[in-house]
Amino acid sequence: MTQQASLAALQERIAAVNDVLNAASVLTWDSRTMMPAGGAETRGHQIATLTRLARDTLLAPETERALEVAERAITDLAEDAAERRIVKQTRHAVDHHKRIPALLIQERAALRTVAQAAWIEARSKSDFSIFSSYLARTVELSRAYADCIGWSEHPYDAMVSIYEPGETAASLKALFSELRSGLLPILDIARSRPEPRSDFLFRDYPEEGQRAFGLKLAEKLGYDFQRGRLDTTVHPFEVSFTRNDVRITTRYNRNYLPASLFGTAHETGHGLYEQGVDPAYTRTTLATDLVGLYAVGGTSFGAHESQSRLWENHIVRSRGFWERHFPELQKHFPDQLGDVSAEEFYRAVTRVEPGFIRVEADELTYDFHIMLRVDIECALMDGSLPVGELPEAWNAVIRRDLDLVVPDDAHGVLQDVHWSTGYIGSFPTYTIGNVMGAQMMDALRMQKPSLDAAIEAGEYSALAEELRSRIWQHGRRFMRDELLERETGRRLDPAPYLAYLRGKYAL
Repeated sequence: MTQQASLAALQERIAAVNDVLNAASVLTWDSRTMMPAGGAETRGHQIATLTRLARDTLLAPETERALEVAERAITDLAEDAAERRIVKQTRHAVDHHKRIPALLIQERAALRTVAQAAWIEARSKSDFSIFSSYLARTVELSRAYADCIGWSEHPYDAMVSIYEPGETAASLKALFSELRSGLLPILDIARSRPEPRSDFLFRDYPEEGQRAFGLKLAEKLGYDFQRGRLDTTVHPFEVSFTRNDVRITTRYNRNYLPASLFGTAHETGHGLYEQGVDPAYTRTTLATDLVGLYAVGGTSFGAHESQSRLWENHIVRSRGFWERHFPELQKHFPDQLGDVSAEEFYRAVTRVEPGFIRVEADELTYDFHIMLRVDIECALMDGSLPVGELPEAWNAVIRRDLDLVVPDDAHGVLQDVHWSTGYIGSFPTYTIGNVMGAQMMDALRMQKPSLDAAIEAGEYSALAEELRSRIWQHGRRFMRDELLERETGRRLDPAPYLAYLRGKYAL
């Protein structure tokens, strides 16, 4: 049997897994955008059944036989060959899921949809008690999951490994310590300066105008609407059903324009990554998270966040972007922005002002929100923080780090969707994304001196092509640090990120 034929049988099995996971993702997308509230319980069972089917297909004897044949066929290939990575990653996922009882996977999947519905209600009523029992069960199942995966230092290590392989509670503590010491002096300088005018951001901005500009914004950055769409949700997200159907969402606040602008830019970055995966990897291991059982092409959540945070902050939150595109925004809102200049708008959307909401946080305080969540997740996982005491613990840390008094649960512990979807262990990937995105931009600027001129001219395709060839096309072929070493010469390094923030906010 030829090497190609030996791999074909395995590819067929993984394609089936990918198809089932994509079907589950369609149901998830619908549950967050269009499904009536009454459908939550049955939808949870539907998604759970599909997740169980994907896992059973992965662990079926036919998959094991195909995997064994493929393992014998790739011994002469280079370590980083795509075929070799497909086989090795499939073996890792199979070994992982053999340790996890099927009923545990199914229960976690079923809980997500009903927990999310409870979270939506709790958030709308600003009442944590509505959601607390669902979160308690989520934590309980996460501890059981971590024990099945295995851990030695901290149960959080097992959960982080699902989203960001290689990171642990200890490694994150070291990273956060370095970032905290670097961020605080920059924050002090930025907050000592006069506050810019920002009253116009809170005027009345009808949703139709925000959506119209958001569609143009995503298209300017390179998002392909022939293979995607923009919808409305409670908490913005991106989801892909292969590179040929990648959907993004945002939310609209009539009295705070930046929420949709930067939410759309952020999710566009995610969408560009998924749309940029090599077509040859469609329905393969290199476009499927077989460990987490998600149909996703990005190599890790942190790598994915690096692209969303890069486009959101380095591009759309830049002075050059608004010098070029503010007149178009004014055309959508002539009455609201007629008395505002491009420079005033830029200063307003980059002002440093600690706030309650993570997704609306400025660049200097954003990572403090992430550190808070990671500390809480660690405490929930090791049992040192009971779920019932979570709101008080949250509010105390916000007071300590940002000197703010949380007014209600909606502005505090209920603001993020992640815990309702079972994503304990994913929050650190936002800060990892900030660091990785800055590291990539730093390297690109040194390697491609003409890139800044193209960006200033509004030719974002130049940056997109660099990222496509260096990051996106590889899908899950290379690990995060492998990508960084290939493109920047070193592993994850916070120095470029701190230098970027220092240059933007402290000089």
